[in-house]
Amino acid sequence: MIRKCREADFEAIYEIINDAAEAYRGIIPADRWHEPYMSRKQLKQEIDTGVQFWGFEEDSTFVAVMGIQDKGDVTLIRHAYVLSRMRNRGIGSRLLRFLESTTEKPILIGTWADATWAVAFYQKYAYRLVSTEEKNQLLRKYWHISERQVETSVVLAGKKWNSPTTH
Repeated sequence: MIRKCREADFEAIYEIINDAAEAYRGIIPADRWHEPYMSRKQLKQEIDTGVQFWGFEEDSTFVAVMGIQDKGDVTLIRHAYVLSRMRNRGIGSRLLRFLESTTEKPILIGTWADATWAVAFYQKYAYRLVSTEEKNQLLRKYWHISERQVETSVVLAGKKWNSPTTH
């Protein structure tokens, strides 16, 4: 079952993100890896800036989360994580499709450039990589991340994304 996360789900969100993010260890640049990958303070900041988390429950327990953030003219998919023991069961796909159905706006997704499995996942659902120049502009406009993270990330755009000149 997919449902919107509540304040009481904070620890579950935190645990899922940090369990699933282990896949990035040794893949993303070492200077971008943190222990834990996302602190409770960082998670609270993400929620405070408008990231709304949705979770996938199995047997009354969250096993995956995915965030969505309204940025005015676009919607961002943020922090998509499935517990490592629950991967490859279609859970991420179901969450993505559900969140896509909640917006009419163009969807943008940022991820680490070297997380090839994440890029391939989104490409399977018709998201396309934008050019490096457009990626840099989009990350600086819609995300609040370091320049180092801009350098080491990619942006994928959904079907409704036209071009930088229209946004």
